[in-house]
Amino acid sequence: MPAAPAPSSARSRRPWWWVLAGALVVGLGPVLVVQAVGQTAVQPDVASVAPKPVALVLGAGLEPDGTPSVYLARRLEAARQLFAAGTVQVILVSGDNSTPYHDEPGAMRTWLLQHGVPDARIVRDAAGFDTHDSCVRARQIFGVTSAVVVTQDYHLRRALFSCRAAGIDSTGVGVSAASVTPRQAVLWRLREVPASWKGAWDALTHRRPVFLGQPEDSVRTALTTPSAPAS
Repeated sequence: MPAAPAPSSARSRRPWWWVLAGALVVGLGPVLVVQAVGQTAVQPDVASVAPKPVALVLGAGLEPDGTPSVYLARRLEAARQLFAAGTVQVILVSGDNSTPYHDEPGAMRTWLLQHGVPDARIVRDAAGFDTHDSCVRARQIFGVTSAVVVTQDYHLRRALFSCRAAGIDSTGVGVSAASVTPRQAVLWRLREVPASWKGAWDALTHRRPVFLGQPEDSVRTALTTPSAPAS
């Protein structure tokens, strides 16, 4: 006598579990990989960072008067401390200068000059439109092979993942993300989930930056140019 068929309810439930598991793997897997890879290179504070030739400072917006935002000023201060301690020799500031009215790298350079970093030790990347672009351009345009990445603590792991995927031997230090607008700070943290997924996709597909351009030797020149120590 033939065996009785399995209950139809069991057969109908099983595919949904597989679909759900697959969705979780596709949705969260890349995020977990990005965060885990980045975590391996996080340093607890500026004093713990091992020497590297370059500090890569990622843009974080400007105030209405064109000066660095609070978040960006914190990144620049950490880079200044790294330079003053002799941990890095050159600071590469990478941000958005897509219009004459929004010049992140120019504002970053001005801030560093005002805080004692010699002009000869500052290099500007005007086409760092996002984290992936900044890392790829640092490697392919400026020839950076080893760097300390400086950004907010919640963004650091993704930035380190992107820079490592671009071929840069990177460590990083995260600065405070405390905000005068707590709701915005929460939104930025939540944004890291889709941004990490995109970062994984960009690395997997080797996405070309919005603007790549031709290689230049400004970082190499800065590394070999004598300059007075920061005050």
